[in-house]
Amino acid sequence: MEIIKNFGFDPIILGAQVVNFLIIFYVLKKYLHKPILDILKKRQDTIKEGLEKAEESQRLLEKAAEKEKKILKQAQVDSAKLISEARDQALSVIKQAEENAKLQADRIIKDARDQINQEVKQAEEKIATNISRVALDYLQKSVQGLFKKTEQEEIVKRAIKQLKTKPN
Repeated sequence: MEIIKNFGFDPIILGAQVVNFLIIFYVLKKYLHKPILDILKKRQDTIKEGLEKAEESQRLLEKAAEKEKKILKQAQVDSAKLISEARDQALSVIKQAEENAKLQADRIIKDARDQINQEVKQAEEKIATNISRVALDYLQKSVQGLFKKTEQEEIVKRAIKQLKTKPN
């Protein structure tokens, strides 16, 4: 016992330090641990949701690209078929009928291309709108808790303005 006193060990002070430690540990666990875990969980959920939306947008973009290829392939098949029919008719008809068939085939090809271009443009606009919407949603969720409400609104307004003025 005397050796312990020579080192300056006091059991009362040790007991008081243990009690202080336990009180501080309890207060920190009760008031800080759960809110910090909640904040981390919310961030994780937000990131996960953003990634899911990005994957969904990517799938939509891939579907649009597949549809575009399918439409182009069908248009090629249709135009090839029409040209073949026009050539068959041209062999059996005089020069005037041959000219009329070729004009008709050209018009149908042009209409098919116009239709394809229109559908591709509509698909691109839908995809751009969806991506913009996903980006704005993600931006709004990302700035929550990081900035004040007025700063959040200003950031979102700037993003909307940039999305609207982005050249195609």
